[in-house]
Amino acid sequence: MILGVVEHDRGKLNPQSLEMLTLARRLAEATGEPLHALLIGAEAEPLAVEVGAYGVTAVHLAQHTALADYAPAAWAQGVVHLAATEKPQAVLAAGTDRGQEVMAHVGAKMGLPLATNVTAVTPGPEYHITRMRWGGSLLEEARLSGTPKLLTVAPLVMAAAEVAGGVVEIRPFIPTLNDDDFRVRVVDRVPPTGDKVTLAEARVVVSGGRGVGSAEGFTMLEELAGLLGGAVGGSRVATNLGWRPHADQVGQTGTRVAPDLYIACGISGAIQHWVGCKGAKHILAINIDPEAPMVTKATYAVIGDLHEILPALIMEIQQQLEI
Repeated sequence: MILGVVEHDRGKLNPQSLEMLTLARRLAEATGEPLHALLIGAEAEPLAVEVGAYGVTAVHLAQHTALADYAPAAWAQGVVHLAATEKPQAVLAAGTDRGQEVMAHVGAKMGLPLATNVTAVTPGPEYHITRMRWGGSLLEEARLSGTPKLLTVAPLVMAAAEVAGGVVEIRPFIPTLNDDDFRVRVVDRVPPTGDKVTLAEARVVVSGGRGVGSAEGFTMLEELAGLLGGAVGGSRVATNLGWRPHADQVGQTGTRVAPDLYIACGISGAIQHWVGCKGAKHILAINIDPEAPMVTKATYAVIGDLHEILPALIMEIQQQLEI
């Protein structure tokens, strides 16, 4: 059996878990094993039908009165408990912050190696894997041993693909947990203010870097994002200078986005930022430097002063919207 640990937040499925299930299904087909999923918490039960569309034949539902919210060690113990009873050949999770954290706990608890940010797997006595290293700037070919094999799947590197599925069997179980498993847990939440589109969900992201020049310079980006129904992001430089809050940072140490359109304004395109935006379907770079890495990698580029280009772009969009 191949087991996929499906990540959710209070019953809301993380889309990157569907990407993980797509790779897990390919692995299951290559090994002739069934694909099962693990969902944690009572609120996760309605997700069973959704994951069934990705080739899952059985969902193991970890239920416990203390699993009302995220607790990494407790989630990991649920994986360990299930692995001990079901003996999966491999356990996979999405390469998100939570997925990496939970699987690191699993590896420590089971004394097994963990391969993170995997993009391809060839099964065998040892798995031959390809995984991203150094923020996605290189790919590593490696061999993974251990039983079960523990992997996380690199986010935003493959499209989630549905298949014709049948009835999904739900198998509830109660994991063995203790107080130590809840030393780190979510105890409270502060909801974001306003009703703006979040970076992770926006179909259009307008980001600014050093070239924007100041916090006030982001007013143009806010206006453009508003016209396009998008969100505003920033490079690490912009957040370090205090022009944007850290929550708006796009990059390896910020948010990784995959919008339909990413507009990079005055961003040079260091590898750490590129890691955060390369999942976009289309990238438009606006930069005064034609040799900037962001310009050379972008789908489209406009070479010039963004302080002249953005007002003209905003005016044109406004005129088109009035037609």
